[in-house]
Amino acid sequence: SLTGWRLHALAAACGALATLALPPVHLVVALAPAFAGLAWLIAAAPSPRRAFAVGWLFGIGHFATGLYWVSHALLVEPTRFGWMIPFALVGLGGGLGLFSGTAAAAAWGLARRGIVLPLALAAAWLGAEWLRGHVLTGFPWNLAGTAWAGLPPIAGLAAFLGLYGLTALTVAVAALAGAARPALRHAALAAFALAQVLHLLWPVLAPSRGDVAALDRPRLRLVQPDIPQSLKWDPRERQAHLQLTADLSLAPGVAAIDHVLWPETATLFPLDGDAAFRRNLAALVPPRGYLLAGSTRVERTPRLQVWNSLHALDGDGEIRATYDKFHLVPFGEYAPLRGVLPIDKLAVGPVDFSAGPGPRTLRLPGLPPFSPLICYESIFPGAVRDPADRPDWILVATNDAWFGASAGPHQHFAAAVFRAIEEGLPVVRVANGGMSGVIDARGHVLAALPLGARTHLDVVLPPPLPPPLYARLGDGLLLALAALLLALGRIGRDAGMAPPPARC
Repeated sequence: SLTGWRLHALAAACGALATLALPPVHLVVALAPAFAGLAWLIAAAPSPRRAFAVGWLFGIGHFATGLYWVSHALLVEPTRFGWMIPFALVGLGGGLGLFSGTAAAAAWGLARRGIVLPLALAAAWLGAEWLRGHVLTGFPWNLAGTAWAGLPPIAGLAAFLGLYGLTALTVAVAALAGAARPALRHAALAAFALAQVLHLLWPVLAPSRGDVAALDRPRLRLVQPDIPQSLKWDPRERQAHLQLTADLSLAPGVAAIDHVLWPETATLFPLDGDAAFRRNLAALVPPRGYLLAGSTRVERTPRLQVWNSLHALDGDGEIRATYDKFHLVPFGEYAPLRGVLPIDKLAVGPVDFSAGPGPRTLRLPGLPPFSPLICYESIFPGAVRDPADRPDWILVATNDAWFGASAGPHQHFAAAVFRAIEEGLPVVRVANGGMSGVIDARGHVLAALPLGARTHLDVVLPPPLPPPLYARLGDGLLLALAALLLALGRIGRDAGMAPPPARC
């Protein structure tokens, strides 16, 4: 039997093992032993308190390893923020682990009330992950279903259930790998083994996406200047950075481009406050097109306010539309409990960013209507467009140079894949350090630039699809899924689906 540190280490190891299924590793078969092990430990727990502890330790192992890349952002200014790295990793793991601990305790209770444990865990995990995506502004990063980002036949289920729902199904099948009945256990293991093989072979097996270039759709230039975060705001380098971005915008082939896209905070200083600067940038705007550029926006009445924004600049140097980021990054763009916690925000400047009003659709002549998102906003299922004004596509402008050549940008890109599937809308992602690319409305990555590439990517905007089920019904579907899992769990109670009893 397992007790003490061995029990704790096994629970944390199961959580760390589950991280291997996520981008960029995509060892999806690791989910089976990870969640089967968690189910086994919950079944062996003598009390809900012990079950909570097991789930919490699983979460610490999972989130500390899955979010290690946060340390890269803290090393941009190591003398100011380097000391926070241990606290950030342990704090994130411990805080987010409260949700997995709650799921484990709830699954323990449901199992004692006649619900087969793997399905009880899936239903409880669904509820806990939804809460993780909403409590204290939410942080739904690395949901287990993200593991399927590179396998569209499975990822496509998010069109019906969203990423939360796909995560619940993933946990259910993975936990069944620990079932007492050999047939169920073997079937679950075989399903994950087959999925792993398909994932490896998908680049060869994937059907052709057709000739998007032949469609009568706008041609976009995505500019990826790859400016290191440590130099991005250096006043001595700003002019050189702007010149680099401008040169990439005017690189050969620009005559065929309709619109130029720059990443988050690409202009380095407020675009709306300098008409002469805008007139200079107008030389980069294609005829009858726009430059869509990330920029800060500043107002000084009645008090100083700063927004993280995106502007649409026309050929006359006029701003035709503006979007202000509404979902801000805690400790990145504002300091929660300022005056209580001795922690400043990571972004440059003494003033916290202000939040915009929410998702909106920008409509401009000559450009299909689009929903702009800035960086972090693309990780939130069901919160990436105006529900009253459906766009034609989604634009994500980001600056992942904060995280270097880590797993963070890969995971961030995977979130954009699922927003495309859930909404039935193509997603265009333009990033400073990578990964820039275009994703069609079914979640297929049509083109992408690697991390660290200083170049541009010319793409044709793919067409949208009719709204899929998740886009029409939203998270209300999750209640029905949870109810179905619990109903099946009660029916299957006598089918030997629960993990074998054990003592801890």
